[in-house]
Amino acid sequence: MGAPGDPVSRTPFPGGTSVSRLRVYDWPSPDGAGLVGSGTPHLHTASAEGYVVLGGSGSVQTLSAEGFTETPLSPGVVVWFSPGVVHRLVNDGGLDLVVIMSNAGLPEAGDAVLTFPAEVLADPERYREAVTLPVQDDDAPDDERVAAAARTRRDLALAGYAELRDRVERDGGAGLTALHAAAARLVSDRVPQWQRIVHEGVERSTAETLGALAGLARGEGTHLAGASVDSTSARPGPLRYGMCGRLQTWQL
Repeated sequence: MGAPGDPVSRTPFPGGTSVSRLRVYDWPSPDGAGLVGSGTPHLHTASAEGYVVLGGSGSVQTLSAEGFTETPLSPGVVVWFSPGVVHRLVNDGGLDLVVIMSNAGLPEAGDAVLTFPAEVLADPERYREAVTLPVQDDDAPDDERVAAAARTRRDLALAGYAELRDRVERDGGAGLTALHAAAARLVSDRVPQWQRIVHEGVERSTAETLGALAGLARGEGTHLAGASVDSTSARPGPLRYGMCGRLQTWQL
């Protein structure tokens, strides 16, 4: 739901994507990285992700079939990656990003799987307990309960990430096989809901584009008469505690 008085969107955001703004956590990490801040390592099972760096500096560490890589982030840098890539944001100071996700709605519906230790990933109930944060009080933008839970969740994912990075550096992409299998098991019961989200979002957008192209190929432009403009504002309330930092989101 948008804010009261927000216009009702008649068309999805271009490409069925979602947009948010992320201020990466400046909490020191417990894995020997000194005083730099760190987000929570995770992967997406069905959605691609991209960053446009607005300010600050840092990097994104990734684990994939290419092994371990670290991409420096500074204003103006754009980086993106496909589903299955484990990613961890490192904040060297004031790292501020626009995050663009494919398949708008899926990340919010549980598309992300955190890199908890193997014993947590193997137990769906234990995983749900570890990944779920308390409900944030909108009257307390710096709710200490939520902040503490988000930090505990991040540190548990960092423990699993350290083990995972060791396996990838030893075995290459094969070191991710067990994580990918566990992630698929954890999200399998959500897929029917995700299929509806994709059908109503990105599939609808693609179908409209294909229909427009078919008309243009015939020399027809009747779809142009239905053109519209939509706008919205950021969701009201305090910044949310996300996986990698404080989030500002839009209903698109």
